[in-house]
Amino acid sequence: MTKERVMKTDVLVIGGGIAGGYAAIKAADAGASVTLIDKGYMSRSGQSPYVDSFLVFNEDWGDNLDEWMDMIGQVGEHVNHREWTKAGFVESHDRYEELVEWGVEFAKHDDGTLFRKTAKLGPAKTLFMEPAKVPTVLREQALARGVNILYRRMINDLLVRDGKVVGAVGFGIKGTALTVIECKSVVLATGASGMKGPHWPIHSLTGDGDAMAYRAGASITGKEFMDPHPTSAEKPADFNWQFKFGGQKLEDKGPPQGHLTNAEGDVVSQRGTLFLELEFEAHAGRAPIQFHPEGERVEGRTLVGGGALGMSIHKAEGVWAKDMNGWSGVPGLYAAGDALGSMASGATYAAMGLSSANCTVTGARAGTAAAVYAATIDQTSITPEQIEETRTRILAPMERKGGYSPGWVTNLLQGYMMPYFVLMVKDGDRLQATLTLIEFMRDHLVPKMYAKDAHELRLVHETANMVLNAEMRLRAGLFRTESRGCHYREDFPSRDDDWLAWVLIGEQDGKMVLEKELVPDEWKPDLSRPYVERYEWRLPNEVIPTAEETAR
Repeated sequence: MTKERVMKTDVLVIGGGIAGGYAAIKAADAGASVTLIDKGYMSRSGQSPYVDSFLVFNEDWGDNLDEWMDMIGQVGEHVNHREWTKAGFVESHDRYEELVEWGVEFAKHDDGTLFRKTAKLGPAKTLFMEPAKVPTVLREQALARGVNILYRRMINDLLVRDGKVVGAVGFGIKGTALTVIECKSVVLATGASGMKGPHWPIHSLTGDGDAMAYRAGASITGKEFMDPHPTSAEKPADFNWQFKFGGQKLEDKGPPQGHLTNAEGDVVSQRGTLFLELEFEAHAGRAPIQFHPEGERVEGRTLVGGGALGMSIHKAEGVWAKDMNGWSGVPGLYAAGDALGSMASGATYAAMGLSSANCTVTGARAGTAAAVYAATIDQTSITPEQIEETRTRILAPMERKGGYSPGWVTNLLQGYMMPYFVLMVKDGDRLQATLTLIEFMRDHLVPKMYAKDAHELRLVHETANMVLNAEMRLRAGLFRTESRGCHYREDFPSRDDDWLAWVLIGEQDGKMVLEKELVPDEWKPDLSRPYVERYEWRLPNEVIPTAEETAR
């Protein structure tokens, strides 16, 4: 039996993107010893290398906080967590100044003033920088502070003793020797939860953090609000760099502009941000959808959905925080970035750069809080029994002579979850039918997956986490009996003010349970306003209440 490698640290950061980098830096600045571990390579994993926009609020630049907050509330359909939204705005300028100090250059006009692009749906303004620059700078800053960075290791389990997190266990992809890390606190910065969709660069983001936090006793939120990024029908796996980022001209910053037409040649109305227009057109029998660009920056193309299969809109899904430092409610466990269900943008993603700015803010808060907590407690040792039990569970697929390959199970999962009529245009009967299949996979296929080497072992555990993510999404979609933002139910096609709430998913006695967490009354919109003013974007088959019904 291969001997495990045991390490000790005050703060363990899992994930090396923007949020993880910031968490590690701030934890080290607070005096903690810090280890950061990543499935790939810090600054080259997840979505962070593709970030080229950063939303910065600054009153000295003429920005009005109330106007920015109102924009997010309206676009996010009034289920944004206003404290997280505000923190992301108010603290974004401090993070911006740090990034500039560390060497990140933001796009400027010829006269040297910053180029700020105004959002289509409100006053928020976005800065732009070169892709991959921010996570690279954060890696340099972390190393300069003595952060111990471990690459190409997958953490599978958080270890809990006496109700608090005391460590984590995983393995590398070059061998099956366990990596055991004793720590006083953990920051999950593991990114979003995808299902290895064909286009958006989330192939390493398989819901690992959500799965670990869920098993450790934390609640998960935001699984019903789906990310509708499309991709090219001709080359669905081609993440076209020019299409995404454009050239050096300021007017080309951000996604290319243009309009959509359906198969009948009609122009498709667009909300002005990522929404479900393609899926609605497809469901009405008017696909394929053509993108017609403005100018010559990119060529036109046929678009299809599912590019970000299995992922929620930015800032929606992840660990539900019990405070404004990303604390999960489990002593010693924090979350940041896309692993934190901050709901900072509500039910719809409102503006470019909101996500990256939020990652810096939540990463800084979680890293600092994790270090402060670590300084107040003594290290609790991981017991040999915990290590042996975890070893048996992690390495079990290597002991099986046969069963189901993780690739086959993943393909099956994608086949069940990818059709637009499952997660995008939902219906209770279809959700329940798909859930029955996912439950079968959970109970019969996942326990019988096998692996021939360390690489396949990683795929086995990623697949198990994706199946758990699928179950969460289906149950959350069933639980929320209304439509709101990027959650649309054909059988409940209208917004329901009783659902000014968040869905929390937890585990009790081995069962997945869901509950409703109401938005505070003071955060709700003025319910005396007409429905069509509170919710400006119309949905298919939506039933609009009368003024009398609204008043009641």
